[in-house]
Order: sequence, then C-alpha cells, then structure tokens
Amino acid sequence: MSNSITKTNFNFPNQTKFYKGKVRDVYTINNETLVMVASDRISAFDHVLPEGIPYKGQVLSQIAAKFLTATADIVPNWMDATPDPSVTIGKMCETFMVEMVIRGYLTGHAWREYKAGKRILCGVAMPDGMVENQKFNTPLITPTTKEDVGHDEDISREEILAQGIVAEADYIQLEEYTRALFQRGTEIAAAKGLILVDTKYEFGKDKNGVITLIDEIHTPDSSRYFYIEGYEDKIANGTPQKQLSKEFVRQWLIENGFQGKEGQSIPDMSEEYCNSVSERYIELYEYITGDKFVKEDVSDVINRVEKNVLNYLAQ
Repeated sequence: MSNSITKTNFNFPNQTKFYKGKVRDVYTINNETLVMVASDRISAFDHVLPEGIPYKGQVLSQIAAKFLTATADIVPNWMDATPDPSVTIGKMCETFMVEMVIRGYLTGHAWREYKAGKRILCGVAMPDGMVENQKFNTPLITPTTKEDVGHDEDISREEILAQGIVAEADYIQLEEYTRALFQRGTEIAAAKGLILVDTKYEFGKDKNGVITLIDEIHTPDSSRYFYIEGYEDKIANGTPQKQLSKEFVRQWLIENGFQGKEGQSIPDMSEEYCNSVSERYIELYEYITGDKFVKEDVSDVINRVEKNVLNYLAQ
C-alpha cells in the first residue's frame, strides 16, 4: 500500500552499513550511530507478510520511545532522539545473540507447547494443571536464539552458558534487567487497565562495555496485552481473552491455513483487512499510552522520513 513504509533505500551522509530486519530498516552512520526506521511491514511465524499496515511503524516507534524513557532509570538504553514519528536514532551496541523472553501467563507459544504435553520450556518447569491464559506464580524467562534469518529457537539458560553465547556474569545481569523491566511494564499497563502478558527484550554492550537495552520494548510486536476487565471471568468460563497484540494476526493466518510451514502460502491481505489491523495497532497505542494517536501525514511518507533524518544528522 502506497501510504505505508514497506521498503526504504536511503543513502545518508557517512552511512557505513544497512541492515534490513523483518520489520525494521537500520542504517549505521560512522560505525557508531544507528538510524532505525520502523517500517509498516508485519511479520508472523517468522515470515514477512506481503502487505504493509498503515501507521504500524509510527505506533511501534512512539510506544517504544515512551517506554524507553519510562525505564531509563532501570537500565541504560540506546535511544538518543526521535526526529520522525517512525524513526529512532541512537548508539550502536554489540548485540547479545539471545532474546530475553519473559512470560507472566500461559499463552501463545508456551500454551501450544503445554497443550502438546510439554512441561519444560527453555529448561524452565511449568506446573501441571494449568489452563490457557492462567497466570504463572512467578514470570518465566524463556530465552530464544537471535537469528537474522529463519526461526528464533527456544534455548535454555544452561545451553546459553555452555555454548558461550553470553558470559555468566552478563547473563545474570540480563535476567535481573528483564525481570525489573517486566515489573515496570506490568505496573504501567495495570494503570491503563491492561495486563502485560509476555514480552521480549534485546540487549547489547555500548562502546564502553555497558549493558544497554536496545531495539524496542513493550510494543504490540514484542508484547502481548490482555484487558484486566473480564480476565477472571474468561478464565473461569474457559473463553478466549480479549487481547491487544499481534496474536489476532497469527490467529487469522491459522484460520486461513498458514503457520509458516513448508507448502503453505500466505493468504491474500485485502486493503480492508490491512486497515482493520492498523486500527487494532492504533487502539493499543491509545490504551497503553493514554494519549490520542495523531496520524502523521503519510501522503509522501518515504520523503518525510528521509528529510527528518537528514535534518537531524546535519545538526
């Protein structure tokens, strides 16, 4: 869709690298500064879907900026500036090759594994007798490998340390930060009538060797939210929770015969469907931030982004 950012191809002054992620385009300047463009691409089951979702990048970028600011007292983060609603600029870090997934509730991937009879996820035990969407007594950290292409794989703390992916002292710090960030995110969500169900964090080390929170946090791409209202009733009745996350896109794909497996093809995404997804993202923005979402002018969105970034870099 022409009013969404599905592809960028900028050439900024002193640009030293370009990396295209599943949903973000990252430009490196002078080998020290990152310009992260939150595109409107959407991924599910580790596949980028063929159509963009209008305003999705703006939603993600602006939620992440708010939460990075609101957690800067817990852990240093990479963000320096947001010169455009879909762009974050900050410091380059050396990335830890794990994603720190933390789950407060038995849902999504964890529930699919549990339902299949598994009681250990990433080396962490899950109690017997639980039902879908039930709260864990203590949130579980269930890390995954961080893959540039293909599937992020579940991995245990023991495997991470044994394979030397992260040094033990660093990993202990990552776990502490993960729990503290999740607790803060939970408190902020609760104040807005939401439950932060599960999320993931990514970390790196800055040029001084300081562990730093990178990428984005607490957005609907990395997190799942339920509504507090009706949660207990739905658990008691065994009915699905109303949720604000990307899960509704995954469910739509499953219903239309796609789970990212070989031989399956992605269903057609009509303009009407893309706009409905856009509205869900905007709804989450307004719920989680308490602010009215302001739709930026997207009539010439690529030029808007380029101009705003160039103006910032010229300062």
